[in-house]
Amino acid sequence: MQSRLPFIFILLTLMIDAMGVGLIMPVMPDLIRDVQGGDLASAAIWGGILATAFAVMQFLFSPTLGSLSDRFGRRPVLLISLVVMCLDYVVMALAGTIWLLLLGRIIGGITAATQATAAAFIADISAPEKKAQNFGLMSAAFGMGFVLGPLIGGLLASFGPRAPFVAAAVLAGLNVVLGYFVLPETVTDRIRRPFEWRRANPFGAFKAISKLDGVRPLLLIFFLYQLAFFVYPAVWSYFTQAKFGWSAQMIGLSLASFGISMALIQGGLIRVILPRLGEYRTLLFGLLFNAFAFLLIATLPSGTAVLVLTPLTALGALAGPALQGMMSRMAEDNQQGELQGLLGSVASVAVILSPLVMTQTFSLFSREGASPYFPGAPFLLSMLLMAVCLLIALRSRPQALADAP
Repeated sequence: MQSRLPFIFILLTLMIDAMGVGLIMPVMPDLIRDVQGGDLASAAIWGGILATAFAVMQFLFSPTLGSLSDRFGRRPVLLISLVVMCLDYVVMALAGTIWLLLLGRIIGGITAATQATAAAFIADISAPEKKAQNFGLMSAAFGMGFVLGPLIGGLLASFGPRAPFVAAAVLAGLNVVLGYFVLPETVTDRIRRPFEWRRANPFGAFKAISKLDGVRPLLLIFFLYQLAFFVYPAVWSYFTQAKFGWSAQMIGLSLASFGISMALIQGGLIRVILPRLGEYRTLLFGLLFNAFAFLLIATLPSGTAVLVLTPLTALGALAGPALQGMMSRMAEDNQQGELQGLLGSVASVAVILSPLVMTQTFSLFSREGASPYFPGAPFLLSMLLMAVCLLIALRSRPQALADAP
């Protein structure tokens, strides 16, 4: 059991990171209107700005923290970042103005950049053939955070929109204590590398990692996939309120359903699918399924039908771990922190753009007098992005992408 505790700690860390997103989603429309005023459409715009600030910090700091962990180790980077995350939740709990909310999202974005370090830890302790499966467990932990965050946010909404952040601060603090006692250091002198600013930034990291054979099309797919998939946290609360009149509790329930399904699929089903299909075919399946799911969500007229469909849409999340596993196997042992930092930054660029694009698209088609009135427009846009990913994957199949016949 002792040898499993560090792995469990990493999964808990990722789960709490995800809660930072999930907690906000059910209460954010009400919280923004509480501190800023305005209608739902204007709240969606502010929601996009806050999400973008979070993502900008991830973009800037993911390679830095990843490279720092390659030099000084995973343990100190993770523990210090978790302490700061705890303080961030306190700031969010006390925020009475939109500017304090913005400050909280900036701090949160820096601490969430530890996902790259956590992924590098998993890469350190995983055999090459097990990396995609273990990245699937990481995604499952994120899915559980996506479950617990909306559930806590929705259930505690009756105590006010700030109450969920108090609970999150307590959880983050308890996780720091657990990590202090159980987390070992996996960076040995064999794989330790000097810290260099030219690699510890998104542009330098991209230049170094993109030299790896065949990784560029994978990076492009990863970027577009993240851009499309972020439609869920970006507009789900606003979309379901506008189209179906859902309450914060119903939004939390739907997001919990999605998160539970993600955890089951990425923590269990992926271990059955990957050995049979291989990473490349698993990627194709996930991309195709996502495109179909986005089309249905955008066009179905019934809230009940969308609620029933929500767990099935999690099948598309199989694409992420398969893609991440393929890239991790292309990198050397002493590049894992740098690679995961770069992936964190690529994801952050997508997350910078996605909330702005998706919330603006939602606002354009859902504001008063919009013609046509079509709140599902962001999901149609995501469907098109998934179709582009699928085309790139099919065209780039030779050698770099294909691990299965």
